[in-house]
Amino acid sequence: MSFQKTVTLSSGAIIPQIGLGTWLSKPKEVEHSVEYAVKNGYRHLDLAKIYENQDEVGEALKKVIPSVVKREELFITSKLWNSGHSTREVAEAELDSTLKELGLEYLDLYLIHWPVAFVPGEGLVPLLKENEVKLDLETSLVDTWKIMIELKATGKVKNIGVSNFTVEYIQAITDATGVVPVANQIEAHPYLPQDDLVKYAKEKNIHITAYSPLGNNLVGKPKLTEHEKVIAVANKLGATTAQVLVAWGVYRGYSVIPKSVQEERIVSNFKQVELSKEDYETISSIGHNNHVRFNIPYNYSPHWEINIFDEPSEKVAKNRVKI
Repeated sequence: MSFQKTVTLSSGAIIPQIGLGTWLSKPKEVEHSVEYAVKNGYRHLDLAKIYENQDEVGEALKKVIPSVVKREELFITSKLWNSGHSTREVAEAELDSTLKELGLEYLDLYLIHWPVAFVPGEGLVPLLKENEVKLDLETSLVDTWKIMIELKATGKVKNIGVSNFTVEYIQAITDATGVVPVANQIEAHPYLPQDDLVKYAKEKNIHITAYSPLGNNLVGKPKLTEHEKVIAVANKLGATTAQVLVAWGVYRGYSVIPKSVQEERIVSNFKQVELSKEDYETISSIGHNNHVRFNIPYNYSPHWEINIFDEPSEKVAKNRVKI
């Protein structure tokens, strides 16, 4: 079992730097992958209501708690979905549903999944028309953050944070409530280092968790795991390209949640390698004048008619995030 590096959150909670992501995992795969991961040393699991597989994660947790680990040895994150933003009652019902699916009494970290509200009461993805979701343009981020603060007071979540938030959004909810999120989960990889956001987070003692640390192949760019610079560093270190990309994130001080459902890869991703400053800079150079954000909801199908990040493809959206 690999030695696991950890990071201490502003609340004093300790989060392992490498976790298991469960986004886009197919049915039955998740149950096995979570079980494999915990048996092979993972203690940080990243989940979400919208992944629609938390019941499977719950089945896996029954197999490993307490036979492999105690509950308090795991750091489990889930997220409030967009349709849960509007009221305390709606949000708490979703949280209770998540806890029930997982068979848990509390979450270590609960995040606002996106800075976007959907109309509640019409399912997870309410449709305005065939290829467009129905947005709730009345509920603001500050409204939802106040609800998250109330949820933390119930004891059902130990820490609260955000996901896919920009500096502007974080500053707004902090200014309005005086409560700083302990974490912001963002897409981050060498094509999208998010340097300004990472710098701001360090200044405010907000922990960054990076999803899609290996990038992906949704946009026709070379896969990061097949990039010649990543391959060169991997060969030099006797590591896999995935291990190098995970190490790049760890070098930057945040936690990283690669997703895999294959036991061999789950084990491999967990074996931490150390990058030298030179190797780190080699990998970082991939993103110079080569910006790519893979996860933009305006481009989804059904699409979200909203500009979240001000990326070129979103600028035509009719709506902006309500702060």
